[in-house]
Amino acid sequence: MSQDTLGWEEWASFPKLGVPAIIAKIDTGARTSALHAFAIEPFGSEAKPFVRFGIHPVPDRPDIEIFCSAKLVDRREITSSNGESELRYVIETPVIIGDREWPIEVTLSNRENLQYRMLLGRTAIKEDMIVDPNQSFLQDELSYDHYKNLKKTKPVERPLRLGLLTREPENYSSHR
Repeated sequence: MSQDTLGWEEWASFPKLGVPAIIAKIDTGARTSALHAFAIEPFGSEAKPFVRFGIHPVPDRPDIEIFCSAKLVDRREITSSNGESELRYVIETPVIIGDREWPIEVTLSNRENLQYRMLLGRTAIKEDMIVDPNQSFLQDELSYDHYKNLKKTKPVERPLRLGLLTREPENYSSHR
């Protein structure tokens, strides 16, 4: 098979996110790509917005967690295949499939109940690539063995911040 032919599922990696191997469903019916993420938290300034999040790259292995951050590109209303709309954070990051690397936009969504933790939509598929829906894993094979020696990381713990809305700011109960 040509290196520019993708099967309906392929191994992918996201070097900037620290994800060495994840199985992606190549979905030409989906416009936008989606990556499983949890504990999604925006941070930074309005001029330089970022988002931090956790990823469970291996289905059925919630003990394998990768925490990462990326520059926030956008926030978009995405309609899923079941017709539900959701406002999602959008990042741009390079993806590697086979021996090709290119930047793609990815929305962050909780996909823990779905078989594929990564969905590669049609806007992320390069014009010179062909998707063969009858084949899978036509590109270089990766494996979940990359996670065997993964150091356990903890998410950054942040203090709880509370805001107080009151009509009587000078009231004794409004003071710290």
